[in-house]
Amino acid sequence: MVSDLIAGFLSGAVLIVAIGPQNSYVLRQGVRREHVLPLVLVCASADALLIAAGIAGLGAVIQAQPVFLGLARYGGAAFLLLYGLASARRALRREQVILGVATGVPLGVALATCLGFTFLNPHVYLDTVILLGSLASQREEGRWVFGAGAAGASFSWFFALGYGARFLAPVFANPISWRVLDSLISLTMFGLAGMLILE
Repeated sequence: MVSDLIAGFLSGAVLIVAIGPQNSYVLRQGVRREHVLPLVLVCASADALLIAAGIAGLGAVIQAQPVFLGLARYGGAAFLLLYGLASARRALRREQVILGVATGVPLGVALATCLGFTFLNPHVYLDTVILLGSLASQREEGRWVFGAGAAGASFSWFFALGYGARFLAPVFANPISWRVLDSLISLTMFGLAGMLILE
């Protein structure tokens, strides 16, 4: 059972710790110290829910109905392009965020954006529902323990990312750093959108 837990944790960590729209958004909000707890809870809970769904058999349903992934693919690409444009516009502005000043988005908007990055990304279904669900199912009696380990990796990563980002605050006291970050986020979003469209 312990081996199943460890295997699940390591498998989840390999798939979750990657540059993507969700991680970029959590990093940005973490640096700003804005809605960090709700955002990391939403991200990690969504992963746990999708992993559980994969273990319960949703992966087989998705593979049998590729139209679901097609919808997520093009919807996700459009979402990423829009967010990439917003990041590019922020990067081009001379006025940048000043830490500690209440200029951020409302909680509802932040959560909606985070949910969009989560559920409009086809790769989240491939990684959590299909791949982790398939790996867990190979373990039969230990599949739910494996799933718990994978979900634990997600919670550990998002809390580390969200709350660890605050240590970058001295770097982002300089407005140029925000422009660089937004430029990188914008390029990442455009690149991911392009990959989704061309896949």
